[in-house]
Amino acid sequence: MRTSRPAAVAGSFYEGNASALAHDVDSFLTDVTPASGRPHAFIVPHAGYDYSGPIAATVYAQLARQNPLPTRVILLGPSHHVGFTGLALPGCDAFETPLGAIPLDVDGLRRALEFPQVRELPKAHAKEHSLEVQLPFLQRVLKTFTLVPLVVGDATPTQVADVLDALWGGDETVVLVSSDLSHFLSWADAKRLDRQTAEHIVSLDETSLEGDEACGCQPINGLLEVARRRGLKATALDLRNSGDTAGDRSRVVGYGAFAFEEAS
Repeated sequence: MRTSRPAAVAGSFYEGNASALAHDVDSFLTDVTPASGRPHAFIVPHAGYDYSGPIAATVYAQLARQNPLPTRVILLGPSHHVGFTGLALPGCDAFETPLGAIPLDVDGLRRALEFPQVRELPKAHAKEHSLEVQLPFLQRVLKTFTLVPLVVGDATPTQVADVLDALWGGDETVVLVSSDLSHFLSWADAKRLDRQTAEHIVSLDETSLEGDEACGCQPINGLLEVARRRGLKATALDLRNSGDTAGDRSRVVGYGAFAFEEAS
């Protein structure tokens, strides 16, 4: 029997109605002038669409320009609800959003499970928004694709990087790491810290980011290790916070969008 992970945050982080959701995503995308190039991996934020949607759209507008479009997505994000070690797969066959079902990549799941740090842990996925909020953007941009969704718990950069390296693929694959940046600082303080974090990412710094710099520090640190192994370059596409988009400036959350591609 096929099993699906139902949408957990439709109607709260994003619209629960399919036509309204498609309209929102398309509006975000049309407001962006996409960058050129064909990155293989991105870092993208994961808050409610009113807050981080404009920043996330800078990633997906560039992804939409790729020809041919990727047909396989490796998606990693942090765990906000369940504490565990290693990386977690959902133990199902598909993910649901109001825009329809997304089949999981059977070969990718099997390959990931060959690593001792990876296991099936459905409870890590059940309420997790960091992966889910990326899916409607992917559905509007890629149309048809398969997914390898990994929630990252307490894992070393090398543990994450080894799994990513094995799943990396070619032009048919895109890697997405879902992460916000600073949390609950003033607008000015967030700007300063997020600039430092962006410099860390763009320089592929070998020191590890911490949780106060990015809630998805574990998957980001793993992606940076892969980028160093593969000789990639990183570019900042956007760097703003909730005080720039939809919130007050006394207590903001930072959002960054970054692209990783082969160095010319």
